[in-house]
Amino acid sequence: MEEWRKNKKSFAVFMIPATAWLVLFFTIPIGILWIYSFGERGPQGQTYLAFSFANYARAVEWIHLGILWKSMWMAGVTTVVCILLGFPLALGIAFAPQKYKNPLLLLIIIPFWTNLLIRTYAWIAVLRSKGFLNFGLEWLHDKMDYALTTVGLGSALGAFEPVQFLYNQQAVIVGLVYVYLPFMILPLYASLEKLDKRYLEASLDLGAGHWRTLFSVTVPLISPGIASGVILTFILALGSYLTPNLLGGTDSMMIGNLIAHEFMAARDWPFGSALSFLLMYGAFLAIWLKSTIETRAAAQRERS
Repeated sequence: MEEWRKNKKSFAVFMIPATAWLVLFFTIPIGILWIYSFGERGPQGQTYLAFSFANYARAVEWIHLGILWKSMWMAGVTTVVCILLGFPLALGIAFAPQKYKNPLLLLIIIPFWTNLLIRTYAWIAVLRSKGFLNFGLEWLHDKMDYALTTVGLGSALGAFEPVQFLYNQQAVIVGLVYVYLPFMILPLYASLEKLDKRYLEASLDLGAGHWRTLFSVTVPLISPGIASGVILTFILALGSYLTPNLLGGTDSMMIGNLIAHEFMAARDWPFGSALSFLLMYGAFLAIWLKSTIETRAAAQRERS
């Protein structure tokens, strides 16, 4: 009897629908945008096909590099905050009793069930001048002011002034961390779940403390998961559009907003395509570096 894994015709039949879908709705549109990135914008927003690197040269001008650098900085801060928050959460889920793991993972995945636009507007309701956070601070201010008045110090605090939490870079980072934290937790959890716990027990039995075991044994063993989470979170945050558009102010434009502006308001598809592919080239480079490092590390482990 023929083994089903060796039946290439069956695999080919099952792969045709998925391959056709990817080619029609992903590969061909991406290819068209790549051709547009070498084109030229007409006087009324038309796209003329050409072979010119002018759009890429324009993309590396200082004004655009400034936006790219700010986007990389905000994405980097988001990634660092996500790993600081996500690693303890993933560690807690991985070492939790078996009956609690699925409910805890469900809590991580639940935000995906709600549209991103609705979740972002929820943050506006929290952070705005008359939002829930300022209402809480005002309540605390009034209680402290009442307590000071009661002990005879008068109205020492004065009138409450709402704190400007919204429409700045800090609000954008908060929103980005909220959106992309699950993308950090899930790869970390997957690596921790596959980790052989006997290595940790051996480290503790040999006299290492919990902190040394964590940083000298656990972290190196799950480094592929950490790298995956960092790359995934950084790339997604770097190209974010909706969160900075709704939560950010005039100084919070990221590269995703610039690309959207070029495609819609400016009607400059060639330049927008060049900016998009610069991000894509960077993502490919990061993935290639990760793969190369992991391959060399695996080869070194085999030699040793």
